[in-house]
Amino acid sequence: MYARRRRNYFQMMGGCVVLFVSAWAVVRLWSMPVAIGMCVVAMVIPPVAAMVANRRGPDDRWWDDPSGDPKSDEWWDELDGRKRR
Repeated sequence: MYARRRRNYFQMMGGCVVLFVSAWAVVRLWSMPVAIGMCVVAMVIPPVAAMVANRRGPDDRWWDDPSGDPKSDEWWDELDGRKRR
């Protein structure tokens, strides 16, 4: 799951760099408004990429990892409905 999120992040950031560089290296020669539009799209990608990279799946238990205290962990598992019998 971490590899998938990392791959998605780098693909999005790579697309951002490609958009920005191609906008000012090639596209601006034909159309300045299109080049500016490409830069605006490239500007939106990094925050979205960060959200995608930090998104947790439903099976990720990052918020309630075992604390090391067996009684506390048993109590939290019971509250979450994860009590093993």
